[in-house]
Amino acid sequence: MNRFPGSSNGFSVTSYTGEWSLFLVQLPMAYGRALVQSVRPVLRLRAHRLWEVDVVRGIAIVLMVIYHLAWDLWGLAGWPIDMYGLFWRTWQRITAGTFIGLVGVSLHLRYQRMHRQGNVSSLPVYRRALTIFTWGIVISIATYFFQPEMYIRFGILHFIGTAIFLAWPLARAPWLSLSLGSVLLLLPNFPWRHQSPWLEWVGMAQFPRPAFDYFPLVPWLGLVLLGIFFGHLLWPRGQRRFSLPLQTPGPLRWLQLAGQNALLLYLIHQPVLITLLILVGVIPLGR
Repeated sequence: MNRFPGSSNGFSVTSYTGEWSLFLVQLPMAYGRALVQSVRPVLRLRAHRLWEVDVVRGIAIVLMVIYHLAWDLWGLAGWPIDMYGLFWRTWQRITAGTFIGLVGVSLHLRYQRMHRQGNVSSLPVYRRALTIFTWGIVISIATYFFQPEMYIRFGILHFIGTAIFLAWPLARAPWLSLSLGSVLLLLPNFPWRHQSPWLEWVGMAQFPRPAFDYFPLVPWLGLVLLGIFFGHLLWPRGQRRFSLPLQTPGPLRWLQLAGQNALLLYLIHQPVLITLLILVGVIPLGR
């Protein structure tokens, strides 16, 4: 058996290769388990979370479902709905802005929870980011087969996954987050634009290609950073600055549960909506 010269611990090339091969086998399995875990339904409320944050996320879920129902009725059933008019564009911006701002709030709360426990670790945060980005790739593939010219290249899941990677180091710096976030939100007011399709995900593209969903880093990352700041403002050290009941008021528990299942509901709501509209005859099967 080949051994490294001077090795006193019996280290062998063969054993090292075997361990590395085992790692390469186990890594995709662990990654697959993480993907499944990320969309496992939450059936009982997680009491350790701040319920008001989940309720706001649940409200955003409801707004998203209503918006996409209107979009399906317009795009697939041919109803005369002005989806590009002021009303629905504003609705869409409020919905997306709520989700994205809550990303920053959640980063702040997670950092504070880790800090209280004395175990600030980036690994679970980046693993979550990679998981969300991967589901974004799944959405890209699905929309490519549905309508290739409009498929999602860098939608909200791609954005959130990337934003978590970039914003996590700033979770401990709320005032810096406020400054950088404000700059990113103001950048689109400058006239400069690039023409590279490969940099559309960054933002500031002169002619971004059409897509069902498009959330570039500029300006939307600015909203994540502002979320970190407002998380610090409203929940300093992860504790409420304001008074609320300790338990979720009864009528809001369904919204809280929806907020705790946000990723799962995002992934399944469109197939469910379209299937229901087909079953009731609103969308003809031939469309």
